[in-house]
Amino acid sequence: MNTLRVGDTVPNFTTTDHNGNEIALSDFKGKKLIVFFYPKASTPGCTSEACNLRDNYKALQEQGYSLLGVSADSQKRQKNFATKYDFPFQLLADEDHSVINAFGVWGPKKFMGKEYDGIHRMTFKIDENAVVTDVISKVKTKDHAAQLL
Repeated sequence: MNTLRVGDTVPNFTTTDHNGNEIALSDFKGKKLIVFFYPKASTPGCTSEACNLRDNYKALQEQGYSLLGVSADSQKRQKNFATKYDFPFQLLADEDHSVINAFGVWGPKKFMGKEYDGIHRMTFKIDENAVVTDVISKVKTKDHAAQLL
């Protein structure tokens, strides 16, 4: 797993959001961005994390941030997740792992004694020039916005 670090430039990516729109990193040129990766839409931890970010979205916007959530779920699953919890930010349906691989968040994980490959729950803060300014690898799902603010 070759994860992006503080000071790295994020490689450009293009993928689809939960509404079927094409989204590219270049769409955010000149803007600050938070990209949060989560293992699976509508699971308890991912729901807590995304709802916490939703509830604090205005504070993040006031600091100049746009927000993107990313998992390998299908567009339909992301749309259902976004609609059910009324998320004001885009969720990316990264089924081909282009964004996941660009950030280097796919790799070996352990859960209940089993090892498998999956998405690591991580969040990246990115500046106006697509440079990583912060990496949060120990995400607190119920209090994630406080880690970012």
